[in-house]
Amino acid sequence: MILEAHRQHSRHWESFKYVYPVLSRRSHGISIGLNVNPDKVCNFDCIYCQVDRTTPAAVTKFDLAVAEQELRSMLATDFSKHAPFDSVPKDKLRINDIALSGDAEPTTLKNFSATIEMIARVKSAGVKIVLITDAGGLDRPDVKRGLEIMDANDGEVWAKLDAGTEAYFKLINRTKIPFAKILRNIKMTAKTRPVVIQSLFLDTSGVGPGADEISVYCQRLRDIGNIKLVQVYTLARPPMAGVEGLSALTDAEVDAIAERVRQAGLPAESVYGGGVFLLPELAKACKNV
Repeated sequence: MILEAHRQHSRHWESFKYVYPVLSRRSHGISIGLNVNPDKVCNFDCIYCQVDRTTPAAVTKFDLAVAEQELRSMLATDFSKHAPFDSVPKDKLRINDIALSGDAEPTTLKNFSATIEMIARVKSAGVKIVLITDAGGLDRPDVKRGLEIMDANDGEVWAKLDAGTEAYFKLINRTKIPFAKILRNIKMTAKTRPVVIQSLFLDTSGVGPGADEISVYCQRLRDIGNIKLVQVYTLARPPMAGVEGLSALTDAEVDAIAERVRQAGLPAESVYGGGVFLLPELAKACKNV
């Protein structure tokens, strides 16, 4: 069930610069976000991105000491007394994880491992550390050190994979990073610990990923190996990338892709969206993929 609070993923909380709470569909509860890229500089330019890059960033540098103060305060907050969480059933207000996410790609952070060390020191037992990543920087030495710290502190890597073919990858994720590197980085990371795969699929003016695209996508998943879960999800909020005409897949369409993943021998979870946002200029390109 999509609650109104699921649609409100503001990265601003009171006077905080880096830390913010969201009611997460995929975490099934409260996820404390740590925006380690407040400058909004990202290595991907996904068509569905919800970050507004048309306005200047209020904060352009990540300050680890300030982030720690904010995180300690956030973990002591009673969310039932704050909108929009005051209308959320109390059983969904449990803090499930602290997620490195935000306005861009966390693995580009220079002091990544030090940031993971801070989170591990501050968090409560039972609260996971989640890295939400496009996988472009998983091969960086400091990131590998950070992942080792995560492994010892209830950490999980949630890696993005929105395509099976390079053509569809370029269309949806719009990055200069080769698709082969993304696949290689995810597979390398999965050799050491199980990974969660996050895959957002959507319609572009009524055109979604075709059956052939999903077949290749499922083969990519099999090639990666050691996958804990595949989260098949779709749009829940309008994008901010100046692209119109996007729409969420129906629940049945999400379920159909998740079932294809299960048929490939992997565990899959459907995460539903909702909303029509409309995108004519990409419909023709999608048909040609």
